[in-house]
Amino acid sequence: MKEIRYAKYHGLGNDYIVIRPGDIGEGLEPQLIRQICDRNYGVGSDGVLLGPLDSDTADFRLRIFNPDGSEAEKSGNGLRIFSRFLYDQGLVHESHFKVETLGGIVTCLVQKAGKIVTVDMGEVSFLSSKIPVAGIEREVLREKIYILDTTFEYCAATVGNPHCVILCEEVSQELARKYGPFIETDARFPHRTNVQFMKVLDRQNIQIEIWERSAGYTLASGSSSTAAAAVAYKLGFCGSVITVHMPGGNLTIRFSQDFSAVMTGPVTRVCEGLIFPEMFEDEKPSKVSS
Repeated sequence: MKEIRYAKYHGLGNDYIVIRPGDIGEGLEPQLIRQICDRNYGVGSDGVLLGPLDSDTADFRLRIFNPDGSEAEKSGNGLRIFSRFLYDQGLVHESHFKVETLGGIVTCLVQKAGKIVTVDMGEVSFLSSKIPVAGIEREVLREKIYILDTTFEYCAATVGNPHCVILCEEVSQELARKYGPFIETDARFPHRTNVQFMKVLDRQNIQIEIWERSAGYTLASGSSSTAAAAVAYKLGFCGSVITVHMPGGNLTIRFSQDFSAVMTGPVTRVCEGLIFPEMFEDEKPSKVSS
């Protein structure tokens, strides 16, 4: 294996490694991804973005990988970061372009020299067959889910990937860490699900804590922000322009009447470097039983 050139960015503390296909090919083995994302034995990140790849239907194609090596359909922060990377590489300018993902084609716009990116996330759906959620065909709104010792009220949505929005009076990191893993893997979600614990602050603001599918507790998420804001709009708690407050920072989501969502938020360029082959040769030490 040769040295792999990478760039690292974060969107509100949600960080990704970007690798061009020419530096590694289109295929990334799950084990390689896990090693790259490891914060002790690798570079450290919440995922890997592989692109730009050729597309027959858009300007660019992007593959998004979770830190456990699985492939994600869509990531709002990942798309903003990829857009900034394309801008830094001189491949796009401050005008609209399209990116193909497993979760559909999105339109992106880079602004303020790459520091702010807007992504058209597409139409949000609450239909059980599209998310998917087990059971009869329906919009999954204000249903009950019993997890551990608590009954929660939830709504489900898809923005190209599945989400479960838990309605809460108060939210916290502890709440997300305790219940998130069990909701993610609940049998009613056949593809597992991202989980957002949401508190409505007022007509223009919501607060969320996030348990991300295949990644765990996360400081910020663009697709999670979009799903949670869509639920707040759908239920009439908020208007069509919503600021989503997360531990990593804030994103703004705007909705049209058909629930098409446009997300705007910052991207920070962190570093560039080389991953050396010996990183993949080393084995992690075995855990010592206590």
